[in-house]
Amino acid sequence: MLRLKQIVLAVPLLLSPLVGCSGSDGEDGMNGPAGPAGPVGGAGQAGPPGDMGAPGAAGPSGAMGASGHSGLTVQTVLATGDAHCFDGGIRFDSGADANGNGQLEATEIVSTSFLCAPTSVDTGKNFNRIAVLPVCSQIDANCDDDTQTAAEIVAASADGMTLIYSDSPRKVVGFVDITDPRAPKAAGTLDLAGEPTSVAVVGNYALVGVNKSAGFMNVSGELDVVDVTTKMSVRKIDLGGQPDSVAVSPDGKYAAVVIENQRDEDLNDGAIPQLPAGKLVVVSLEGMPSAWTTRDVVLTGLAGIETPTDPEPEFVDINSDNIAVVSLQENNGIVLVKLSDGSIVRSFSAGKVNLTGVDTRDDGIISLTETKMDVPREPDGVAWLSKDLFATADEGDLAGGSRGFTIFDTNGNVVYSSGREMDVMASRLGHYPDGRSDNKGNEPENVEFAVFGNNRYLFVNSERSSLVFVYDVADLRKPVFKQAVPAGIGPEGALAIPSRNLLVVASEEDSREDLVRSVINIYAYETAPAAYPTLISNDRLNGNPIPWAAMSGLAADPIHGNMLYAIEDSAFEANRIFAIDTGFRPARIVREIAIRDTNDVFKAVAAVDLADATVPANDATRKDVFDEADLAAMINPDKTVNIDPEGIAVAGDGGFWIASEGAGTVGEAARPVNTLNFLFKTNANGVIEKVVKLPDAINAKQIRFGYEGVSEHAGKVYVAFQRVWQGDANARIGIYDVVSDTWTFAFYPLEAPASANGGWVGLSDISSLGDGSFLVVERDNQGGPDAVIKRLYRVTLAGVADGATVTKTLVRDLVPDLKRPAGPVYEKIEGSAVTRTGDVWIVNDNDGVDDNSGETQLINLGRLLP
Repeated sequence: MLRLKQIVLAVPLLLSPLVGCSGSDGEDGMNGPAGPAGPVGGAGQAGPPGDMGAPGAAGPSGAMGASGHSGLTVQTVLATGDAHCFDGGIRFDSGADANGNGQLEATEIVSTSFLCAPTSVDTGKNFNRIAVLPVCSQIDANCDDDTQTAAEIVAASADGMTLIYSDSPRKVVGFVDITDPRAPKAAGTLDLAGEPTSVAVVGNYALVGVNKSAGFMNVSGELDVVDVTTKMSVRKIDLGGQPDSVAVSPDGKYAAVVIENQRDEDLNDGAIPQLPAGKLVVVSLEGMPSAWTTRDVVLTGLAGIETPTDPEPEFVDINSDNIAVVSLQENNGIVLVKLSDGSIVRSFSAGKVNLTGVDTRDDGIISLTETKMDVPREPDGVAWLSKDLFATADEGDLAGGSRGFTIFDTNGNVVYSSGREMDVMASRLGHYPDGRSDNKGNEPENVEFAVFGNNRYLFVNSERSSLVFVYDVADLRKPVFKQAVPAGIGPEGALAIPSRNLLVVASEEDSREDLVRSVINIYAYETAPAAYPTLISNDRLNGNPIPWAAMSGLAADPIHGNMLYAIEDSAFEANRIFAIDTGFRPARIVREIAIRDTNDVFKAVAAVDLADATVPANDATRKDVFDEADLAAMINPDKTVNIDPEGIAVAGDGGFWIASEGAGTVGEAARPVNTLNFLFKTNANGVIEKVVKLPDAINAKQIRFGYEGVSEHAGKVYVAFQRVWQGDANARIGIYDVVSDTWTFAFYPLEAPASANGGWVGLSDISSLGDGSFLVVERDNQGGPDAVIKRLYRVTLAGVADGATVTKTLVRDLVPDLKRPAGPVYEKIEGSAVTRTGDVWIVNDNDGVDDNSGETQLINLGRLLP
């Protein structure tokens, strides 16, 4: 610490103790020590034991005690880069001048606090994603393989040029060459004797925790020591249980391995205790791997831990004093261990939080208005910020999740708690997983801390919103949100490589069938604007952001060149229209417009009467019809509606046309018809004015892939059907004449699927170009490495004969545009719009963050057409 200036203030101490200054790291202060007290007169002498007698008379007051030592307070100016105040500040040390020399010695300090300079978030540099490596590329360069893979925890070689990651499903440890981080290369794998759970690096060796357990009771595991250069195992160290986390001390002297001995979540709903108990294994790394030794640290019987017989250790990190911090997740506890001798420094509860203004219901509406009280933090990942402060990712597990992160000091005091901030930010960015509202919300999973140049950052991985939250922690007790970067689904491990200005995050979810591939995300710390997000929302009047996701259709305002309109699809109830101002960077949702059946126009639509409206939707009487029960389910008590808006267009009178996709396939018992394809006309405030159905003969052909896009031109409304309906040769484009209330149809020839993963090709949106021609989005249902067809075509529809097949002209292959954000190619390019200035915008649908990373890219392609 550089002490530029010290100011010593002396305060005499008489009978009264010192008024305490703030305690270490901002907690409650301690009283300064008083001088020796003189005799004090007390109550009268007590009688001998026996029956209670009357109290004796008070004795005379004692003489005044001697004066105590002077209290001293030292103010020390801290330079920029200080361990506590990265932007500088003042340290306050207080105590009694016990030796009377007028100086506050280190042994006399009883209270320390800090006043840090205001944090100045560096806006010149940001973290931007520059590449993703699909883990499946280790098997096949094009990922044409169905094998499940995963990148869970990631480490780097000493020179930062090679990544090493754990892949539990394949029972391998993988290597990635990041010599050029913008073009990472799969560099092979090493087979292991079990499932790798974690990896850390010391020198030229990767230390891989390997779970070899035969069951929850019969546990075993080893630490596999792998030479990073040869990619060969050089030693296997028995751990006597199932490892879950590995860390190496900053000085390279020790490794700490958490032995979790995972519980059976199907036994008593996962409640603990469930033996055998976990522990910590300390590995002394002196000499060559053949000379390394281990010591077990018992974690049972700890003070402050709810179930001391079953500690359930989860994650470990080590500070520069070789103190390990271990999270005991299901016990909602923390333990500090001195690695040099394996002694327990301290153990304590992680405590509870009260969350006000969160969403606690999985009901298709993101409310952010509810309360959760006394929620255990149940920390998962932990990371030291300094010798005496550490951060936890409070995932929760057994008790519902506290949805944020916490900074503790080593005495167990909470220095900072993020509260509901991560849920709120995820809502603002379109990443909030409403399907997890009744459980853990965004679900923080892990934390990483690092210093990049002149800035100090904390990274928090959000497992369910698939975001990495970046906080500026110049003042370790006052994190300031800087930015959020997108990741693949389920970000788990995080690794900062400051020497190369890189951040690496491993996203573990993988299922080719569900169009999800595990990826390693690479971000550069660079002098550039933040590339993500491309769309955020303004606040409602109650101070909460307008929550959004699942952008399904897009339309341009015919007058205001910066204004777009979008809609959310059936991922949500009480559907809304969004007004987007693209004049901001990122673009902003500035207004939400609820679609309402205020005048009972939709309610009056004809539906089949039921003899018994309580029978299920797949009952024989209901499976191929749109009935009264189906209609009733689409209108809420407040007259908002639950439809499936897939397309939106601005009507000539300033209102909107909404294309709502039907649900169900005629003749398919497993997919009963629950709704028809409806064309809604609303006014500018979203009030339904007209509902248009298809002719009965067309409804009789319905499949579940119906309306997707809608556009208006010259008194007619054009609706794109996503796929080919029963008995047709091509996909339909419906043309509705508003004046005559009649339909005609053109047919659109779809491309044949070209993906190695098969699938189908369909239409997603349609936009008028103003001259009788239209721009349409044609796409396959593939994402990531399997995505092939994402295209814009031009077709002419004005004057087309009923039943004619149109000719299409390719305008743009969108795949290069979708690769530009350096992430996986999105499956659902569902919205397109052409502004009055000719700019073409596209947007993807993130499925309401359900089996989806939540990433939304609103992209301006510029002027593509003359």
